Amino acid sequence: MAARGNRRITDVDTLKAFGHPLRMKLYRALYIARSATASQLADQVDEAVSLVSYHLRKLADHGLIEAAESPGTDGRERWWQPASEGISYRHEDFTDAPEKVAAHTSVTRLLVEQRMDLYRAYLDEMAAWGAEWTGASFSSEYPLRLTSAELTELEGELDAVLKKFKERGDTATANDDIEGRENVSVHLYGFPFRV
Repeated sequence: MAARGNRRITDVDTLKAFGHPLRMKLYRALYIARSATASQLADQVDEAVSLVSYHLRKLADHGLIEAAESPGTDGRERWWQPASEGISYRHEDFTDAPEKVAAHTSVTRLLVEQRMDLYRAYLDEMAAWGAEWTGASFSSEYPLRLTSAELTELEGELDAVLKKFKERGDTATANDDIEGRENVSVHLYGFPFRV
């Protein structure tokens, strides 16, 4: 990937561009693949190449993805890659107008739905993964009593742990140490609630 670090989305137009169901799926697939063509991504999301190409260009227009070098000698296909190590967006950047709050909420709901779809697919296919992977998989909830400052601190510490494991996996993959490695999705949510 060309740019290092996380890209924080702070403008509503980019947030809305990302907040399209197919674009979210394409971004996730491209993030996992590191680089891919529209044809490769179309196969993954089961959509027409022309439609996928259109949505990839929209993501590129907002700087979320960018052209990548072709790994082969066939220069006819355009390769894409994420423009950063990841993207994020925060509620606080969209509180100055009701339509921005609505856009933030809508995109977040869609993202959570797609994450739950991934988990449901795993549950439906669990038997195919075998005992090693089903034994390693987890789903936990930790009801805590924290201040907002402690919740922020918790996010930072969890982020550091996850980055350590991401770097370990990226280094191993770069060194062709892929035996037994799979894509793993870790979803964490931290939010207040009252009973």
